[in-house]
Amino acid sequence: MKKFALLLLMCSGGFLLADGGWIYLKAVLAQQLLEHSWQQTLETTQPTRPWPWADTRVVARLTVPAQGIAHIVLAGDSGRTLAFGPGHTPGSAMPGEAGSVVISGHRDTHFRFLEQLQQGNEIDLQTARGHYRYRVRDVRILNIHRHKLASDPDSKLLYLVTCFPFDSVVSGGPLRYVVSAELIEV
Repeated sequence: MKKFALLLLMCSGGFLLADGGWIYLKAVLAQQLLEHSWQQTLETTQPTRPWPWADTRVVARLTVPAQGIAHIVLAGDSGRTLAFGPGHTPGSAMPGEAGSVVISGHRDTHFRFLEQLQQGNEIDLQTARGHYRYRVRDVRILNIHRHKLASDPDSKLLYLVTCFPFDSVVSGGPLRYVVSAELIEV
């Protein structure tokens, strides 16, 4: 009976580890497929789907040279999209357009690096239409029940948004970690 209980505990533990690691594995594997799709987007100048059944498309590449970060950005910011990579918020501007660009990502995968960004760090955002460089202006923590990101049509800001706190056991919640960066070079 003790051997059976030990085997059951080991199997349960293995299942829980595999289940918990799945989101990280999916995030890493998806970035490989997304990178291929990004190359196709650059060649054709048309946003492409990373796999035939995808309900999103590749729209940009986000890099932070100082940290060695490079992520493919997808269209949309639903939980299903963010499981594969950062997502461009519908209704926000695309780089090169008037208004604020908003990109969201999960705090425990693709946007974990936001915690290390500092004022003055540079962020590159490339689309099929151009390359845009931003400089981090500030970092704020907002409660989504009390504050909204202001979208000024004359703005040239990039907002990178993720849930906060970074080490929270519970996902979601009302707090958001917001990095704002201003356009410095096209």
